[in-house]
This record gives sequence, structure tokens and C-alpha cells, in this order.
Amino acid sequence: MTLSAPEGLPAALISLGFLFLAGLAADALGHRTRLPRVTLLLGCGLLVGPAGFDQMPTILTGMYPVISIIALSMVAFLLGGELSLKTLRAHGRAIVLISLAIVLVTLPLVAAGLWLVGVPLAAALVLGALATATDPAATYDVIAQTGVQNRFTHTLKGIVAIDDAWGLIVFSLIIVLARALDGGGLSFEVLQMSLREVAGSVLLGLAVGVPAALLTGRLSKGEPLRIEALGLVFVTAGLAIWLELSYLIAGMTAGAVIVNLARHHTRAFHEIEHLQWPFMIMFFILAGASLDADALWLIGPAGLVYAVFRIVARLLGGWIGASLAGEPAKDRKWYGPALLPQAGVAIGMALIAAEVFPGYGARIMAMAVGTTIVFELIGPLAAAVTLSRVARKTDLEKG
Repeated sequence: MTLSAPEGLPAALISLGFLFLAGLAADALGHRTRLPRVTLLLGCGLLVGPAGFDQMPTILTGMYPVISIIALSMVAFLLGGELSLKTLRAHGRAIVLISLAIVLVTLPLVAAGLWLVGVPLAAALVLGALATATDPAATYDVIAQTGVQNRFTHTLKGIVAIDDAWGLIVFSLIIVLARALDGGGLSFEVLQMSLREVAGSVLLGLAVGVPAALLTGRLSKGEPLRIEALGLVFVTAGLAIWLELSYLIAGMTAGAVIVNLARHHTRAFHEIEHLQWPFMIMFFILAGASLDADALWLIGPAGLVYAVFRIVARLLGGWIGASLAGEPAKDRKWYGPALLPQAGVAIGMALIAAEVFPGYGARIMAMAVGTTIVFELIGPLAAAVTLSRVARKTDLEKG
């Protein structure tokens, strides 16, 4: 006697099995070839998705929003865990100055480049704001894959952890300015919403993190149990979405609070590190399957300008920020290349901008999706090469 299964479930389970095997293959190939497994998994998703052979069951693609929230929430907790007082004392100045410099250089440079090739100023400013966004999941995974742990990677993780907050605030300010330039007059509604989102997300992270720091890790000699880790991730993400807040900022705040307040913890996020990889496999493959390669053909010359100027801005902004922070001269030029990945945050900003500026909505969305494909494929490669170079120079100095 067999139980009846929902239609499409067998194909979904078989595909899920192949997804995990593909992740295992990507991990092994990445270690042998030094290619980022993020890029390999995204490429696999492109092949099996609508842009390729279109073999991904719809029941799996429908899971993408949930999987992405879980995977990114886990990354958020892990990144927040990097913001210990010890790390902040050692790298806090560099984290703040480099992240701010990259944002403040990227926005005007990309906007100016687009305006010079004929993009209306309001739309150019919005796209410049989108260019400030970074993909925390891809950057974190490349660091984890390389296994490099030094001053550079600790600073890099801190930059990625606070990047979304800067991006949201800058994007909100630009929306206000762009509406005024486009004849809509000054309206601070979007700015107020974003400031509320950032502040509310931090408060939610505190509300979850403080009791979690006191109560978790009591049953297993300082290490939270797997069920405790999952509970924290799900509760934080669920509350953030319900309250219309950023689950990334909330998760990072909770992670930072736990790592600083939980004196009895020895390895506060050990179980999340074990749990996250299966979710990351599904996330990156499904992300690749959801990318529309046709968007690359819609962005035109402006898309090329956006990509080139964003790369230049990252290189320049990273170098300026690192110089101001007094980072070692050998590391200053490498922060920009390590922060090239761009993903979901930029798409989310683009959706908001498309609603505010319906006249530019199609162009903004095409640009966001098309350039995200480019930077999700080349960004992890650039980050992997960067970490390899930094690690090699560090080893030579020690030798």
C-alpha cells in the first residue's frame, strides 16, 4: 500500500537530490580548481532553469522565496557573530570607513556615468544607489570556501555585515532627491520608511538577541543546540517579515548581541555553520534558475557603463576607505574587488524604485536584473582571486 503523493512531488524530490549532489560536486570542483562554488552553483541553476534547459520543477522554484530567507538569515547571524567587541576594537574603524567610502564613491560615479550616456538624472541616481548593494551570502561563502582567516577577512565580513544598513539609508535619500528632480516634489515618506526599517530591525535583533544570549547554550557546554539555532533563525526572520523589517539587519544584530553578551558560549554559531550549507546549495542553484538571461540583452550600452563604473567605483572606494583607516598598504587595493557580488538587495531596491518611478520602472528592473547576473557570476571569482592573493602575500611575509 502506497500513499498518494501531490502531483510533481516525485520529480521535485529527485531534483532536490540532484541539487545536493551538484552542491557536493561544486564543492569538490571548487577546491580542485579554485573556482568559487557560488559561481558554479549559479551556473548550474542557469543551465537547469528557464534560461537553459528549463528542467527545474515548478514546485522547487516555488520554494525559492522561503529557501532564500532561511539561507540569508543564517548568513546574517554568522556575519553578526563576526562583530564581537574584540573584532570591533581591532577593525571597527576600517569596517566603518571602508564601507562608507565604497558607498559614497559608488553612488556618484555610477550615476554620473549613466547620466553622461543619456540616462535621465533621476533614473541615473536611483541606479547609482542600487550599485551600492553587495551580496553578503556570496561574499561570506567565498571566504568560508577559501578558509582564509586573517585581518583582511575579518574586516571584510564586518563590511558586508553593515553594508545593507548604509545601502538602505542612501537609497532612501536618493529616492527623495530623485522624486524632486523628476517633478514629484519633496516627499520624505520613503526615507521615513527606510529609517523605520533600519531602526526597527536593530530593535528586533536586540529583542531576540538579549534573551537568546542568556538562555541558549545552557544544555550543551556552551554551544547552542541545533534546534536552538534553527529556532532563533526562524523566529527572527519570521518576526522581521511580519513586521515589514529587514531580516538581514535583524539577524546580524541578534548575532552581534549574542556573541558579545553570551559569556558562557564557547562557539555561539557552531550549529548554524553546520546547518547552512544545504540551504546555501538550494539557495544558489534556485537563484541561478530564477535569473532571466534575456535581461542581459535589454540593458544595452547603459548596462555596460553601469558594470564598468561600478567596478571602478568599488576599486577606488575600497582603496580610499582603507587608506583613511590606515590599513596595511598591501591590502588597500583588494577590498573593492572582494565586494563586487551584487544580488537580492539590489533587486528589492529596484522593485521599490519601479513603483515610485513607473516611467523608469522597466529600465530600472532590466538594469538591476541584468547586471545582477553579471556580478553574481564574476563577483565571486574576483573575491576568490582577491583572497588568494592576500593570503599568498601574508604567507610570504610570515615566511
